Amino acid sequence: MKATLRTAVLPCVLALGLGAGGLSSAHADDRRDHDRARAALKAGEVLPLQEVLEKVQRSHPGELLDVELEREDGRWVYELKLLQSGGRLLRLDVDAKTAAVLRSRQRPAPETKAPAASAPERQP
Repeated sequence: MKATLRTAVLPCVLALGLGAGGLSSAHADDRRDHDRARAALKAGEVLPLQEVLEKVQRSHPGELLDVELEREDGRWVYELKLLQSGGRLLRLDVDAKTAAVLRSRQRPAPETKAPAASAPERQP
């Protein structure tokens, strides 16, 4: 069984829900996910995200784009999406308790097209 927690957008979703006068059922589900993640942290089942990111950045530098916390095969896994230099996208599955990288998938940077050559200017 796989449970997903979207930690990157959770604060925004909650703020919007509270600003609109309450939580809808979808936002209530997000709140329960957040509570489960907090309970896992308190129980020592996961490391704080900041600590995991500091360890991962040493060997996999990049700008953090997205984070998910999932329960897979009885263990918590952070799924990280990083934008690396040159525009490469890197996805990492990281053991949430040890910060060990379990799986790495990289997509090459999109190719940039050279600007079309323009015709030389005519002199009058």
